Amino acid sequence: MPLRLIPVLLALAWGGNWPAVKIMLAVIPPFALRGLGLGGGALLLLALAATQRKALWPERAAWPGIAMGACTTVMVFNFATAFAQLSTSTSRAAVLTFTTPLMAAALAWVFLGERPGRRGGWALVLGGLGVAVLAEPLLDTALHGGLSATQARGLLLPLLAAFAWASGTVLAKRWPPQGDRIVVTAWQLGLGSVVGLLISRAIGEAVPAVWPLRVGLAMVYHVLIATALAYVLWYRLLASASATAASLAVLAVPVVGVLGAMLLVGDRPGATDWLGFALVLGGAALVVLKLPGRGR
Repeated sequence: MPLRLIPVLLALAWGGNWPAVKIMLAVIPPFALRGLGLGGGALLLLALAATQRKALWPERAAWPGIAMGACTTVMVFNFATAFAQLSTSTSRAAVLTFTTPLMAAALAWVFLGERPGRRGGWALVLGGLGVAVLAEPLLDTALHGGLSATQARGLLLPLLAAFAWASGTVLAKRWPPQGDRIVVTAWQLGLGSVVGLLISRAIGEAVPAVWPLRVGLAMVYHVLIATALAYVLWYRLLASASATAASLAVLAVPVVGVLGAMLLVGDRPGATDWLGFALVLGGAALVVLKLPGRGR
């Protein structure tokens, strides 16, 4: 697959996942939702690896990388974004979470020596302006001291998720996970699933035995596309591009997320939102057009 297609697929997969998760949260509690979704993705990837006759148990050298990814880009990210959607609109949660590329670029510059370059710098500027425009209503409320506890969670949890993903991205470049990409990803998702299900059971979350069709379809999309497929594509992109470029290349995810939220959960962006979309897409395009045609 041409490398430059991966950011497009990730934008569609992860952007569409925002309204899918919102739909599921109306019926399934957050920790149970993440436990089931991550577990389903892990089982699918392990089944795929088994059909390809790959060793399903990672070697000892792979476990530090698996643990780092499981803690950052799987557990903290997924738990924080689920609770964020319970505290603010899907659109705002998606946009605030995708301050990720800005954080990843800064961390990669400090810890990996990856200077963004002229094109990356402009991508950062455009993407940052776009996120700022889209996040302005919540930030304005925060600056004027009018945030409720729920609004504060809606502001802080997406930023926590963004930092977790950015940290995981830089750690994965600094200490790449050893072993087969599909197997490693499956175990990262599996660890996140186990933690989610254990917490869910400990706090007594109740999962309905019967789900509406809309929720079931959202779960299928969440497991197949947004979890199993998307995480494998992400790690392929990360292996073939710098941490900065990989993160910047998915700047379009919040745009797809907001458009999906408009269609599926009734969010209604205003004129400034459309300006933000244009800026974010411009930043993403600068990086996507720079990526080589095929991965190594």
